[in-house]
Amino acid sequence: MRLTAKAVGALTLPVGKTDMIVFDGEVRGLGYRLRLGANGKLLKSWVVQYKRGGATRRMNLGPAAVLGAEAARLQAKKVLGKVALGEDPAGDRRDRRDKDRNTMRALVDEYLAGKRKEVRPKTFTEVERYLTGKYFRPLHGMAVDQIKRHDVSRRVVTIQRESGNATAREAGGALSTFFVWAMRMGLCDANPVIGAFSPADIKPRERVLSDAELSAIWRAAGDDEYGKIVRLLVLTGCRRAEIGDMAWGELDLDRGTWTIPASRSKNGRAHTLPVMPMMGEIVASVPRMATRPQLFGQRSHGFTNWTLPKPVLDERSGVVDWTLHDIRRTVATRMNDIGIAPHIVEAVLNHQSGSRRGVAGVYNKSPYEREVRNALAQWADHVRALVEGGERRVLSFPPPPAAS
Repeated sequence: MRLTAKAVGALTLPVGKTDMIVFDGEVRGLGYRLRLGANGKLLKSWVVQYKRGGATRRMNLGPAAVLGAEAARLQAKKVLGKVALGEDPAGDRRDRRDKDRNTMRALVDEYLAGKRKEVRPKTFTEVERYLTGKYFRPLHGMAVDQIKRHDVSRRVVTIQRESGNATAREAGGALSTFFVWAMRMGLCDANPVIGAFSPADIKPRERVLSDAELSAIWRAAGDDEYGKIVRLLVLTGCRRAEIGDMAWGELDLDRGTWTIPASRSKNGRAHTLPVMPMMGEIVASVPRMATRPQLFGQRSHGFTNWTLPKPVLDERSGVVDWTLHDIRRTVATRMNDIGIAPHIVEAVLNHQSGSRRGVAGVYNKSPYEREVRNALAQWADHVRALVEGGERRVLSFPPPPAAS
């Protein structure tokens, strides 16, 4: 029969049947389906049926309540036209349905489960924050293969506006790495981060504090946690997190050493430094807290209040336009200035660059323990002379002239 509005309106399920399809006599494959649903409700819909690779495919076109006979006939012709061209509309719809389950948020959990085993805990925390937090939340419900370059660009622009260039670049990098993984897993065919908006490269900082500025910062640093951390940064050249997360278990006060474990070191290598007298005095002044293993902070991972005390220190010291990481650069520069050999400075900073790269890095595994101790002694004496005034007590000698 030709399926018209009048014809289908008269159709009913025969007694004893729960599902029936009546096919159209004009468009081969177009059908009108009646079936019993929950609570005995009669459900009416349009379907189209065709063969593909020897198998029968059936595709739902829509409920009869919203799709009329002529509209259903037109939709069926479109589907059958695609079949004639070699396509498989029902299979494509099923694949699309499966792909729609692969939302970014669902796949991020799978990605992070593997990532946790590959990177240091701190790095993992940063990646997790970028991918699961507010930064790309509008994309979380989208299928990964449907996320386009303009979607990424809009989010990166928003991140740049709200959190700055550095955060926007880091977040974009984390997202790009996620999409590389998704491509390798066959979950999408392209990385939409490639070619998307990215903030301009951040020029590396070159700020080196003068002796007068370093002295002013030392004097202005109070006796609170932040002030003690700043002074320890000056004495060691460490990164702020290395000092901020310093734990009592890392200190061997009998031997006079402090070992930063590999899990907290940026290059994944444990790093042992001697505890020189000025450093020891600061450490001894820190009260032990039964509620935490760290010297500083209120939580199990150490000091976190990096933002609020800094403007106060700037005002007290009179030194502006500097960051805590500039102290590390300053220590390295001034150590070289007072005659400490570059490779020893690298050993103090736990760097694996310069003289420790290439073949030298493969075969030379010396920690330069004695030289590092002497270097930190010279540096501490230099800092003491700056702060207290007067002459240095620990002298450094220039290297002998090169043989002619």
